Amino acid sequence: MAFPPRQPRGAFNPRFKKEQQQEHRTNHMIRVPEVRLVGENVEPGIYSIQDATNIAKSQSLDLVEISPGANPPVCRIIDYNKFLYEEKKKKKEMKAKSKSSEVKEIRFTPNTDEHDFEFKCKHAEKFLLEGDKVKAHVQFKGRAIMFKERGELLLLKFADRLKDVGALESMPKMEGKRMHVMFAPKAQKKKGSELGKLIDKEKLNKTAPEAAKAPEEAKPDIKTRNWRGYLKEYAIIVIGVLTALAAQQAA
Repeated sequence: MAFPPRQPRGAFNPRFKKEQQQEHRTNHMIRVPEVRLVGENVEPGIYSIQDATNIAKSQSLDLVEISPGANPPVCRIIDYNKFLYEEKKKKKEMKAKSKSSEVKEIRFTPNTDEHDFEFKCKHAEKFLLEGDKVKAHVQFKGRAIMFKERGELLLLKFADRLKDVGALESMPKMEGKRMHVMFAPKAQKKKGSELGKLIDKEKLNKTAPEAAKAPEEAKPDIKTRNWRGYLKEYAIIVIGVLTALAAQQAA
């Protein structure tokens, strides 16, 4: 004789749900003989639980246990709802601060063209102005590892482009097949302004005599540019960057 299939049981659904547990014990929930009261609304000291509760009631406030592990437990007489609001506000601010310290990545290749370079510079400026750090790196694939010089010069040009909004934290470094640099927002690292001024000064000293001789010529595309000539042009900037970093470390 075949029996009908057994129907599955539904989830347990209690008639009366438990009250949501509070983060802190308050008032009648504090079951200890005595407590230590602290705060502005009472004379600090050790009180019996009955006296502490009566003081809180007389001020139309709550007795809140803030350090249950102490002996005796530490309590404050405050408005518990206001206390929870302030705690929530602090957590929200801390979360916002931790979010502002995120690191955004900008990727290049040794053959990045001028249009792509400018596009990524604008993104990096936006990240720095929003308070984020920026990590820029050049990825070398296959035989491109032979052109480390191009990657270093590209990152130095990138640093010069961002000097008004970001502070360069270190010179280009090689890790595996990547060369990278890190930038911090200018508002968070004020010493970066000295670096920007130094780069501007050195660059002005280098370009002023040339500007007096002949009108400025259009810069060639980054792909077709003579990189050895580019190295000579940025030699002074590299010296300025190293000098500024040394001054920052000494300070």
